[in-house]
Amino acid sequence: MAVRTEWKIVHSCGHEITRDLSDRPADKRAGFARWLGERDCTDCWKAARDSDTVAREEWLAAKRAEEQQAALVWVEQFDMPPLEGPERALAWGERSRYQLATTAYTALVAEGSWDEADWSALEEKIRTVTRAGWWIDQRDAEGTDLPELLDAATTDDRGTENPFR
Repeated sequence: MAVRTEWKIVHSCGHEITRDLSDRPADKRAGFARWLGERDCTDCWKAARDSDTVAREEWLAAKRAEEQQAALVWVEQFDMPPLEGPERALAWGERSRYQLATTAYTALVAEGSWDEADWSALEEKIRTVTRAGWWIDQRDAEGTDLPELLDAATTDDRGTENPFR
């Protein structure tokens, strides 16, 4: 006897839908059907997601403004050079640089074995990479990877300004 492929799912929103689960392994169908039953159906989920768009956009705008302000304070405090690139990428690049640098400081100095002299040398390397796109590309990197990432940066990623401020 074959394991059934058609399942009647009663979603948490109350809608009942017959679902073909033949694309799943036989031993995974019952658990997946149970999991689906604990959630709203696709139509209700989409409606709830779309109705909350304004609140989510307001929250995201406030969060980004807060992060941008923190990044600008950090740039001033540590005398970081302005980033280069398309106008729409500059703010995102600033936030990405700030977040990666502060994560690296925490991992390498505060929680790691680096001293302030080691960090100062890395901070100088941070100053040399001024392409906003490079920082955006590294936004998901681990803080401990920053030294190696900066060593891998090419001349296209480095600014043309005098490095001896």
